[in-house]
This record gives sequence, C-alpha cells and structure tokens, in this order.
Amino acid sequence: MTEDILTTLKILIIGESGVGKSSLLLRFTDDTFDPEIGATIGVDFKVKTLAVDGNRAKLAIWDTAGQERFRTLTPSYYRGAQGVILVYDVTRRETFAKLDNWLNELDTYCTRNDLVKMLVGNKIDKVNHELEREEGLKFARKHSMLFIEASAKTRDGVQCAFEELVEKILQTPGLWESVHKTRGVALSELSETGQGGCGAYCSLL
Repeated sequence: MTEDILTTLKILIIGESGVGKSSLLLRFTDDTFDPEIGATIGVDFKVKTLAVDGNRAKLAIWDTAGQERFRTLTPSYYRGAQGVILVYDVTRRETFAKLDNWLNELDTYCTRNDLVKMLVGNKIDKVNHELEREEGLKFARKHSMLFIEASAKTRDGVQCAFEELVEKILQTPGLWESVHKTRGVALSELSETGQGGCGAYCSLL
C-alpha cells in the first residue's frame, strides 16, 4: 500500500559506457545478470521499493547511457535527483580517469547541491584489476562521496550500495521532506542539511 511509503527518491546511475551501470541496476531491481547485455540507448528507468532503518522509500532509478553521442539527452534527467551512483570499472583505468568529467556534469546540471553521491568500483569479480580499492576510496573521500566496490555478476556490494545511498539521503531531511511540502527548496533547508564530508563508507569485509 502506498501510505506506508515514506518518500519517493530519484536516483541516477552515471559513468562511462561499459562499466556495468545497467547490470548493477538489473541485479538490484530484478536480481538478474546478463553477460550479453547491450549498451543502453538513451535512458532506462526502473522502480523499486527499499526498506532502510524501518522506513520504506520508493526509488525511481534512471540508468543513463555512457556514450558521448547521448550526452545531449542527460541534462533533464539530472534535474531533481536526490542521489547519484557514479560507476567505474576496476579493470579499466580510463573509466576511473573520466570520473572528474562526470562530477563536473553533475555540478553543471543538478538542481541540488546537497545530493548524495555514491562511488562504485564495479567488476571486482574479474582478475585483471587496474585499480586498487584504496584509489577509489581516496577519490571518494576527496569528493565527499560514499564508496563501495561491487560485482553485478556475483551480487557483492550491490544491495549495500543502494541501501547506504538511501540511508544517507533519508538522514538529510532537506533532500526529501521538501518534496512533500513544495516543489521548490528553501535556501534555509539546504543550509540545514550539514553539507560536508561523508559520515560513513560502506566497505566490503
């Protein structure tokens, strides 16, 4: 029943083409993995309800294409997002090197400056890693992001990534309570959210 849903959150998954954005989404929403999955054309969209700390939130998750030719499609999808999952491939250093470009795009198009960001190093099931976990963690801390390594193939870290992201959003009332009050966000609400460093990092043990 909809009355026990605390809020609806808009979550984006962004990153270079081929890093496994769609695979992470399908693992989280449908618990499936398709090794032959093709590149996303434009934008895909899925809805899933998630319970965190006794609260149920409906997630509207937008999976965006990583290819340069679809970049013109994305500005409108950034609008109103409360959380972003930024994905790189631990076996392809160039996908990590492009993270700054994606953060710049976030700064340019996002309508909120307090949205919660989660960095995910995907494909840790593979053996030919080009990136160490510490590199991802250092980058995440530098940019006040949550961080986890994951594998859509083996399920490792996938559920945790979404749960940590939603938990952090729900701990930032100005991010989601204002949706119920007004379409705008008061400056006082933004200033009360205590922007700054991330309080917690979700790690694989």
